[in-house]
Amino acid sequence: MTALGKLFRTTAFKLSFAYLVIFTIFAFVALAYVAWNAQRVLDDQFVSTIQAEISGLSEQYRVGGLRRLVNVVDRRSRTPGASLYLVTTEAGERVAGNIGALPPGVIDQPGQFETDYARTDETNATPGHAIVRVYLLPGGFRLVVGRDVEERARLRDAIQRAFGYSLILITVLGCAGGWFITKRVLKRVDDMTETTRVIMAGDLDGRLRIEGTGDELDRLAQNLNAMLDRIGELMKGIQEVSDNIAHDLKTPLTRLRNKADEALRTAKTPDELRAALDANIEESDNLIRIFNALLIIARLEAGNAREALSDFDASGVVADVAELYEALAEEAHTPLEVSIEEGLTVHGNRELLGQAVANLLDNALKYGAGANASIKVTASRQTDRVVIVVADRGPGIPEAERDRVLERFVRLENSRSSPGFGLGLSLVSAVARLHGGGLKLEDNAPGLRAVLTLPLKEHATS
Repeated sequence: MTALGKLFRTTAFKLSFAYLVIFTIFAFVALAYVAWNAQRVLDDQFVSTIQAEISGLSEQYRVGGLRRLVNVVDRRSRTPGASLYLVTTEAGERVAGNIGALPPGVIDQPGQFETDYARTDETNATPGHAIVRVYLLPGGFRLVVGRDVEERARLRDAIQRAFGYSLILITVLGCAGGWFITKRVLKRVDDMTETTRVIMAGDLDGRLRIEGTGDELDRLAQNLNAMLDRIGELMKGIQEVSDNIAHDLKTPLTRLRNKADEALRTAKTPDELRAALDANIEESDNLIRIFNALLIIARLEAGNAREALSDFDASGVVADVAELYEALAEEAHTPLEVSIEEGLTVHGNRELLGQAVANLLDNALKYGAGANASIKVTASRQTDRVVIVVADRGPGIPEAERDRVLERFVRLENSRSSPGFGLGLSLVSAVARLHGGGLKLEDNAPGLRAVLTLPLKEHATS
């Protein structure tokens, strides 16, 4: 396809051409209205002038008779640029005036007409066109007064010429403007197309250029860049999951295989084989839990759980989870203090939020339980958000490590002796993002303060 053909097929050129056509139509209508209105004003002016002259001349006839009327008509007829005058007898014989001839029948009936005429001082000239009014005088005489409409024709011709020149100017400027705008838009679209080709070739770090004008192309580029950022995050997450599965799950799988091999080599009795099978089943259950947690996190980060979102009371969810963990807290001799504000309605997934709060409480009991320790669970409203806090008095997490522990399979050195896989906080963070909120880890001096924020229902975005 040629460059010119490509230009003509662009949406920008088609829109520019459509605007040009519409503007031309509006300009034509506006000029036509101006011409019609100007002609109407001129006609009204002609009629008013004719009526005023007839009134004056009829008064002259009433005061001074025919002689005086003839004298006045003769004097006015000789004035340059004068109106048209004619005084005739009842039989139509000319008495005075500058009208030499009228079409037959014009002076037979009183009234206003548009007609051709010839002046008395013109020979072999093209007949003029005028608006005339025929008036019957007492005594049977007829008075004809008119105005030539040549001015109206000249005005119409001038408007037609102006329209022709304007149409040419509009067309030239419109085409030039459309070409300029289309070339500019086409260049930006070509830049975007080239960038997308680079991205499709495997360079996921490529981004669309933003001009900073704030127009629709800039907004499109910003949204596409945000989409690419999200795709990059998901791709990174997939890569991390693959790496984590390859490294972190290698140890339990190896341990499972070694236990089975050891049972085959050393077990002598059915009880020993049963014990080995029980250990392998327990190890397999741990692996299944890991895979289930990874699948849930992957679904949350991909946004695939949005179809199950609904409005529910977060206060009840936190209260139910806290009630379930009260027995475990008593066994660990750790007081569990609960403070929950009522009526905290959010839009989300009830089960996932319950799982997230349970993970936070499980971590608090695992690392913050003790004789002199306590765990506090609060849920409250802060402006347009619901804030759920689980605080313990354990060793806490160093500030430099608080972002890192939200990643999959990350466990700090002082927690490797405790059971777990390093997926609990990752799941809580994914649930928070699904609900449009966030998870923040703070110092509880001593201990850890996990703050889960969610938007209230009237401020939630689905």
